[in-house]
Amino acid sequence: MNDLAIDLDSHRVHLLRYARLQLRNDAWAEDAVSDTLVAALEKPQAFAGRSQVRTWLVGILKHKVVDQLRRHTRECALTAEDAEGDEFDLLFKEDGHFRELPAEWGDPQAALRQDQFMAVIEACTEKLPNQLGRVFLMREWLELDTDEICKELSVTPTNLWVMLHRARLRLRECLQLNWFAEASATAATKKGTAR
Repeated sequence: MNDLAIDLDSHRVHLLRYARLQLRNDAWAEDAVSDTLVAALEKPQAFAGRSQVRTWLVGILKHKVVDQLRRHTRECALTAEDAEGDEFDLLFKEDGHFRELPAEWGDPQAALRQDQFMAVIEACTEKLPNQLGRVFLMREWLELDTDEICKELSVTPTNLWVMLHRARLRLRECLQLNWFAEASATAATKKGTAR
């Protein structure tokens, strides 16, 4: 193995984690990552050095994930769990406002920089039902536009927006329980001991 192959292979675990989050299938994720590494090995001159190697590989991986989704989307039917969502209607008043205001989240930019936060958000994303997780990651991580997602998944724009709304609500709830509640408790404890 040459130095480039060893360097590329050192990113495999990171790439697999992202591919699994999007594809929800270990075999497809392995294929996408393998295709990514092969593409990088075949055209190392494509890496211009303007970014880190991992960033370059993730850029390639995004395209390989889309290829996998195109190959396998027809097999992924909307499950009953994905179609349900009435429990989220209970979070809102008739006028569309939250029944209970969310807790103060502090400085989101600072939280994004924390590795622990990223681990929590990845865990929360993994807990999303398959179709909701796939739609959310296609939109937010792969940055696909509405028309492309609707075409790939054979859904209407209205259905897509409903799924994205439900995914965001579930992520919000998961983050509230697993990150922001802990951060609030820690801040309250520090405030109490500082007096």
